[in-house]
Amino acid sequence: MKSIKPGRGPLLGSAISSIFAAVFGVIWTCAAIWIGAPFFFPLFGVVFTIAGVVHAVYSLSQATSDQRHSAFDIVDEREEPDPLNVRLGKEAPPPTNSVHSAGFCPYCGAPTKSDYTFCRKCGRQLPQ
Repeated sequence: MKSIKPGRGPLLGSAISSIFAAVFGVIWTCAAIWIGAPFFFPLFGVVFTIAGVVHAVYSLSQATSDQRHSAFDIVDEREEPDPLNVRLGKEAPPPTNSVHSAGFCPYCGAPTKSDYTFCRKCGRQLPQ
């Protein structure tokens, strides 16, 4: 099964924005308590802060993990490497033999025949 994994850059950006959201939640909670707002206003800030912290921890753990959670099961990293891995000097795994001989396009999964040069669904050239 092939997979599309979220890139380390977008995951790191998501973690940073979650940290900003958590800080906003803390500010909201303090302001709501300071002005004496009804109980659900500070409660909203607390829930917002907790959600921001949980999402930041998840995103940071995924961004720094060698085995990230797949967003979609389609593309192999050998076909489309993670740009941040390339920038950090981490090598992609060595290429493996294609599954084209099994009768399916290795890029989109559409059925193919052994005499096809290009996939009739996605148009990509099939490996021989």
